[in-house]
Amino acid sequence: MEFLNFLKSKAFIGSVIAAIILVIALGFGMLRYLDTSTKHSQRIVVPNLKTLSMARAKLQLEQKTLRAAVEESANFNPKFPPLTVIDQKPQAGDFVKENRKIYLVVNPKDYRKVKLPDVIQKTKRQARPTLQSVGFRVGKTIYRPDIARNVVLEMRHDGKVVRPGDLVRKTSIIDLVVGDGTR
Repeated sequence: MEFLNFLKSKAFIGSVIAAIILVIALGFGMLRYLDTSTKHSQRIVVPNLKTLSMARAKLQLEQKTLRAAVEESANFNPKFPPLTVIDQKPQAGDFVKENRKIYLVVNPKDYRKVKLPDVIQKTKRQARPTLQSVGFRVGKTIYRPDIARNVVLEMRHDGKVVRPGDLVRKTSIIDLVVGDGTR
């Protein structure tokens, strides 16, 4: 009975009301603090940086108080000029806060170099798709007297003999020297 009387007392009810008011005030205070400290209302539109050089892209980002971070360059894309931005994250038109990093993917100067596969002593019919699958183009077929007909004897790039394992720029033209089947 004493406990019920305590719950009905002015002191207890006043304490509960004061606690509720304190919790509400702390909640509103915390929300106001978070709004100002996280700059919730601030919005900067990310500019479109595609096809811009790195210097121009960085300048545009600095003007908007944003930072540039270059991600690992992708494979060469012939649709874009060399050393220009080909992709960005976040995308153009997205909203970000100041001092945010914008990740840029830059087009390399040229195609990367790839190891030449071993197609020596393989038929021309086997060598062609092997070279093409790695990214090379097969050029002229040069016949040379040899007992093995249509078997690759050597590979050439720009008139010079290249060997399996040599690094050659992707999409380069590889000429095949093959046997003509004569002794």
